[in-house]
Amino acid sequence: MRKHLVGTIKSDKNQNTAIVDVTHFKVHPKYLKRIKVNKSYAVHNILGAKAGDRVRIEETKPISKTKHWQITKVL
Repeated sequence: MRKHLVGTIKSDKNQNTAIVDVTHFKVHPKYLKRIKVNKSYAVHNILGAKAGDRVRIEETKPISKTKHWQITKVL
């Protein structure tokens, strides 16, 4: 089963590649406070999504050294 994540495109300056910023929350073990955690993924952009778009990305076979995800839907 492939993994799916939802994030926002931070940069679309490269050809067929976008940088997607995925945000999730983590709970601190001692203080039980929610902490926002961001992670950036290099994503294969065949749909032509632009910076600022909210997208769903899906795990795929390695396309290049850093790209292991592709955009499946613009939300």
